[in-house]
Amino acid sequence: MNETSERHANVVLIPGDGIGPEISDAVIGILDAAGARIDWVRCEAGGEVFKRGDASGVPAETVEAIRRCGVALKSPLATPLGRGERSANVTLREKLKTFAAVRPVRTLAGIRSPAAHVDLVLIRENYEDLYIGMEYDLGEGVLAALKVNSERNTRTICRTAFDIARSQRRRHVTGISKSNILKKTDGMFDRIFDEEAARAHGIESGKLLVDAAACRLVQTPERFDVIVTSNLYGDILSDLTAGLAGGLGLAASVNLGRGVAMFEAVHGSAPDIAGRGTANPTALLRAAVLMLDHLGLHDAAGRIEAALALVFGEGRVRTADLGGSASTSEFARAIVEALERAEPDADRLRWSASASEHDPVESQLPDDLRNYVAGVLSRGI
Repeated sequence: MNETSERHANVVLIPGDGIGPEISDAVIGILDAAGARIDWVRCEAGGEVFKRGDASGVPAETVEAIRRCGVALKSPLATPLGRGERSANVTLREKLKTFAAVRPVRTLAGIRSPAAHVDLVLIRENYEDLYIGMEYDLGEGVLAALKVNSERNTRTICRTAFDIARSQRRRHVTGISKSNILKKTDGMFDRIFDEEAARAHGIESGKLLVDAAACRLVQTPERFDVIVTSNLYGDILSDLTAGLAGGLGLAASVNLGRGVAMFEAVHGSAPDIAGRGTANPTALLRAAVLMLDHLGLHDAAGRIEAALALVFGEGRVRTADLGGSASTSEFARAIVEALERAEPDADRLRWSASASEHDPVESQLPDDLRNYVAGVLSRGI
């Protein structure tokens, strides 16, 4: 028997909001057709939870289920605008203690994109920086937001980047900061990056300022291999790299935590097209391929990856965002049919976070950081 007939995996599925349920159903159908034996545990988060009055957008049952299974596949979540609720995505990351957001970015044959060749992994710190959420109205029309960076979390993300580079047979890691202006916070990032680079034997490294990095990514993205950076810069650059490779509709991501991995599409819930059956499920499907590799279901992952490449290469079936007219279900059906014709690459590089599936340094959690900073501020710096 092959691996897919022998192994079952329990995976939490969060169908999400907007187009989320449509693309989730399409992806589940493709995984089933590829022989991936998964027992789905359906859980809620996002819009419907907010409507019931849960300001977190994330029920405790969902968090407990993900911790129990260790793996989740998540469609886009919506956060109500103008009502003060925090992003359900941020809440999930904090509750699950996912310290790293990892974005593999690679151009697909047959897809027009601004860059001819992109093949990199961007690793973003997930806990702190300006996303710590400490903003203040100082009066007189003056407002402030705190950029909070800790040595422990910076070391975690830098060490994770070198661990992933090694597990993915990558040769070079670029650390990105703005240390010429932010001499303490980003200066610390540079120092720790250099320390972690020194212990990562066999992997080359270098540093760039974030503005220079953005320019070089646009001009020569093929020169980048692995990128590691702090939360805000990573949020911006990850979307830039996705755009270079064809857009957010094709981009997948994984959030790594302590014994937890959450795989997701990075685009929004697109409420304007929800229910029309026209959404492109590719980003969530690529996230699912990463998830299958993570679970050890490599045969199914390879078959789906090859089928997706075949459909895009033939160019006959595409959703509207890629210049076609296929519905979500028609696109999914084309992938399923291609499973029988596609030839998986025997030498394909399987996704593995290796040692970085576990927090390599005991990180400082966001609530702990907020409490620490608030205490220091109350005493006066």
